[in-house]
Amino acid sequence: MTEVFFSAYNFRREMVGKEEYIFDPVRRKMVLLTPEEWVRQHILNYLMEEKDYPKSLLAVERGFELNGLKKRFDILVFDKHSRPIMIVECKASSEELNEKVFRQIATYNAQLKVKYLWVTNGNSNYCCSINNSFEILPQVPHYKDL
Repeated sequence: MTEVFFSAYNFRREMVGKEEYIFDPVRRKMVLLTPEEWVRQHILNYLMEEKDYPKSLLAVERGFELNGLKKRFDILVFDKHSRPIMIVECKASSEELNEKVFRQIATYNAQLKVKYLWVTNGNSNYCCSINNSFEILPQVPHYKDL
């Protein structure tokens, strides 16, 4: 398992009627605060604040086509040449990270062909590098090390 330590991030949240929203700094808008969104916002802040990933090189919840089917990734990280380098699949903290989740991100990678995959539910984290082999990393790489 990959070690990840989250800081106490200063999230902007607001209630709209009975629903709570959180500000997504990458999408630059308020989004509905679901359990999965809570994890996604922690991951985004972790990448930007702890690992120095440029906000401009992060994409959140964008669609792409895979074998004629519409898919949507949680977070995609680009390198300085705008090539995809890491896919992050976020699940709610109550969800188990099982074979189905790992198959999902591997399927996405068949199209995106990145070097790093990260599956997380906020509590458990598996960040892997893919070269000629598959290796679970002890830590999420710092952006300068990608």
